[in-house]
Amino acid sequence: MCPERDLYAHGVLHDGPAPELLTKRSLVTVSHAIERSALATAEDGPLVVIALFQRMPYFLREQARYTRIAAGAAVTVVGLVAPAPPELPPGGYGVALDETEELAREWSVVALTPRFGASLVARDRREVVAAGTLEEGRLFSGRWGFRRDEALHEVIRLRAQLGDRLPPAALTAIDQVLRRVWDLPATPGESRAEAALRLMAERVDRSGPGRVAEEVPAPSPLVDEPTLRRWTGMDGVTAAGTLPVALIGVRVSEPAGTAERFGRRSTAREAQAVIAALTAPLRPLDRAIRLAPDEYLLVLPALTREEALAVAAQVHASVAGLARSYPFVSFAVHTAVTVTDRRPMPVAEVRHAVEWAAREGVPMATVAREAVASAAPR
Repeated sequence: MCPERDLYAHGVLHDGPAPELLTKRSLVTVSHAIERSALATAEDGPLVVIALFQRMPYFLREQARYTRIAAGAAVTVVGLVAPAPPELPPGGYGVALDETEELAREWSVVALTPRFGASLVARDRREVVAAGTLEEGRLFSGRWGFRRDEALHEVIRLRAQLGDRLPPAALTAIDQVLRRVWDLPATPGESRAEAALRLMAERVDRSGPGRVAEEVPAPSPLVDEPTLRRWTGMDGVTAAGTLPVALIGVRVSEPAGTAERFGRRSTAREAQAVIAALTAPLRPLDRAIRLAPDEYLLVLPALTREEALAVAAQVHASVAGLARSYPFVSFAVHTAVTVTDRRPMPVAEVRHAVEWAAREGVPMATVAREAVASAAPR
């Protein structure tokens, strides 16, 4: 008898708690707790662990831990978007996901034995809140808990969705655990243990969306290159294909000889006014960097192309408004806009597009994925 059909027939599966907003930092905290439980020594029967990591760089950071988990579990399955499955030791099975399928946006870790269960299931919202880094602030909608029957539900679901990509040995091992789970009741008192774990998680992890505003200070209008690298994850772990980020390159030029005609001090005041105008449309989670005396880059996570073009238009209007305070200086503004999920981000292509726009006299250009600049619709 198919254990999946048998379990559904007996009504074991539960809807589980309502989804909640979780930051990436929260997910990592809970994931590590579940993985630690999978590594603990316990005489509670065979163990199944299934994890979805979205992209290879996220798994590589945890590969050593999953090698240890696979050594002690009856079966370990790891799924992520990649041309080929991740390599795992005997007892471990990698699954390559297509970037267009639903599981590609899922960050999940499930551990199940006949007596124990823990699960984290979250879907990437492709949104972000203000946090120390872009990765930490990524938002997911999901739920987690340390209840066996909820973990059972997720193992059955993931077995069904991954089953045609798993070898018979893996499916047999999973089914053997499911049969053992069905034979035993869940451990009483799970809700008490979970309540304590949730309290500890809340106190350890202070990155919840409801608390971000009061705990993450507003960024400076302008950051330096090392700060931008840390924030975008270039010095840590990040991956392409997850969070879309809008890049707006800006060049602000003024007539030659301005410093000689109006004085260096006046020029410095004008430069500060330009920076204020450029950063005025930014949200608390956005960043800006000065790449050259007359060139800037605005980095705005989780914007659509239309929204990014609207911000660029605001930049044009904001800089044009400086004429009211500096009537004798005419600023020429050129921008280039793209939205990308590439990592590293295509900064060089955006700078090239800004140069092209300034040379051709195009106020606003767009950068396609092929890095071809074209006049933006007006």
